Amino acid sequence: MTLSGAPLIFLTLLFFAVVLLAEGAFYYLRDVHGPKNRVNRRLEMLKSGAMAEEIQASLRRQAQKREKSLATSILDWLELKLNQAGMRLAPERLLMMMGMATLGIAVTVPILLGFVDMLDSLSSLLVVFAFAIGIGVVIPILVIDRKAMQRVKKFEEQFPIALDIFVRGLRAGHPVTGALDLLVEEMPDPIGSEFAMVVAEISYGYDLRDALANLARRVQTTDIQMFVVSVAIQSETGGNLADILDGLSRVIRDRASMVLKVRALASEGKMTGVVLSVLPLVTFLGVFAMQPDFFLDVVDDPWFMPGALGVFSLYSTGILLMRKLIDLKV
Repeated sequence: MTLSGAPLIFLTLLFFAVVLLAEGAFYYLRDVHGPKNRVNRRLEMLKSGAMAEEIQASLRRQAQKREKSLATSILDWLELKLNQAGMRLAPERLLMMMGMATLGIAVTVPILLGFVDMLDSLSSLLVVFAFAIGIGVVIPILVIDRKAMQRVKKFEEQFPIALDIFVRGLRAGHPVTGALDLLVEEMPDPIGSEFAMVVAEISYGYDLRDALANLARRVQTTDIQMFVVSVAIQSETGGNLADILDGLSRVIRDRASMVLKVRALASEGKMTGVVLSVLPLVTFLGVFAMQPDFFLDVVDDPWFMPGALGVFSLYSTGILLMRKLIDLKV
């Protein structure tokens, strides 16, 4: 008996899925499970007499310079979201893990749900892969994006308090680095950890403006950009940095009050946009997981694929339009 068509494609995907899952387990142990023991690794390296530069390099993920293209734009966007979410996983590893998860789901779900014999056409395989991509790619990206938004929001809430602590340190006679150390000690995450990176970079030879510019690239909020610009201007023109940042703190608080009012007015539209964006995806994944023959019985109809592509196009267009309508800039 010879294999041909869809069964041969399925077995080929099964082979690659097993290989990629084994590699994924290795990367999980190295990039996800490993960072959980970073404090222990730091203590062990200190005990062994490692240099401070070696310890810092082992505990942080360095951003890579890439040539501009569609793929690198995706990697840059993922790196920004991972930085904002406080995750030290490399974007290349994240893409690899999502790809392995997608292949694993595409192979194991038909076996577990018992509809391998129904995968007798390219259209049915595409539907299975759409289901796998929804779970293996779309859901992780939505979770990371949500975590990044929550962390950035918390950063913005803490930033005026951090500025007050920094200003008090300057007025008490501390140098800028000493005031930053005071801020790191007094503030919890995410402010504390992000400014700890700034202090570490300054300790290893970075200029203050360069270290703050790196912070602005990692966080990318309007408040931190105003802070970095204020410090850069003061370092070039002179003046009382404490007074400058005290005025900036008042501006940020007034702006935060306005932002809260705008968020309250736009909250209904944003919630509607979230529901309308997530509900179709959740409905498709739920129906396919509980009753896959609902789609597979009609997948060979000549109008199925054009209709599915049309629905996906309208869905994508609707999400883009809703994001534009509810993305209010203050």
